[in-house]
Amino acid sequence: MSAHPLIMGHPTSSPEHARHALLYMWRIRKFEEAVEDLFGRGMMHGTMHLSIGQEASPTGMCMALTLQDQITSTHRGHGHCIAKGADLTRMIAELLGKEIGYCGGRGGSMHIADVETGNLGANGVVGGGIPIAAGAALASKMTKKGTVAVSFFGDGAMNEGAFHEAANLAAIWKLPLILFCENNKYGMSSSTEKAFAIDNLAERGKGYGIPAVNVDGNDVIDVYEQAEIAVKRAQAGEGPTLIIAETYRWKGHSRSDKNLYRTKEEIEEWRELDPIPKFTAKVIKSKLLSKEECGAIAQEATDAIIAAVNESVKAKPADPAGLLEAVFKKVSV
Repeated sequence: MSAHPLIMGHPTSSPEHARHALLYMWRIRKFEEAVEDLFGRGMMHGTMHLSIGQEASPTGMCMALTLQDQITSTHRGHGHCIAKGADLTRMIAELLGKEIGYCGGRGGSMHIADVETGNLGANGVVGGGIPIAAGAALASKMTKKGTVAVSFFGDGAMNEGAFHEAANLAAIWKLPLILFCENNKYGMSSSTEKAFAIDNLAERGKGYGIPAVNVDGNDVIDVYEQAEIAVKRAQAGEGPTLIIAETYRWKGHSRSDKNLYRTKEEIEEWRELDPIPKFTAKVIKSKLLSKEECGAIAQEATDAIIAAVNESVKAKPADPAGLLEAVFKKVSV
């Protein structure tokens, strides 16, 4: 299997931390590229929601968390799962419908969960993970566990009732919750300019009495620094924080999206803000890592994905006879 130990701390606090941040961003990028290729070959079914271009946001946030801290994810959740320390083989296997997958090949891309690493699951319902994370934060507070819950969601989810209700409860109960919005500018094909009457989504926090901050979602350092502040607030009993990470998805909303609602020029402008070379240049300039070391890290991520795909392809397919296993059933007595 291909899990990788999590390392907490500032991405530039040591060569080890810099290596970890760069490796995880590359793992997410290479995983998404592999998924796109497997779908193109007809080896995966259903749909997919890629997060290519958004790698810095989950990496920076999860480097501020312990293994015991919990997250909830989204339909575009592969990056969150990887950043929290998931096993790449079990992830690929899940998407391929194999028994060794995280959900036995029954959940697919939008429902991967890994409770051992604190990932309470992705969710195909927009905003569906937000109240779940609030529940996890409430449980932590009631049991005095001292853990933090993070809900990853997109800008589109901020207009769902689930966001408003969870944000309000988290604020009045001072729950150890971080509301992490990956603002990639589009909810499916609707731009934030058309979906919101405000320009700065962080202003939403004022309505609930929640501190809110904008971060450069393509800068793993900026994301980590604000995430660390939010984690410390939560641990100190000061309640939730809303983080708006300004980022961008290079690909369409899903597999069938032809990208007719945005220009090639807009996409190219954001591609030039690629978070991976941005961080690579910083760590080379600061001499935390050499150019050769950065190249080796990218290759390591590539090799890990190739190994995960090869192992998953050879794994046993999920047995349809076991479809109702692990499903809650009403029992007559």
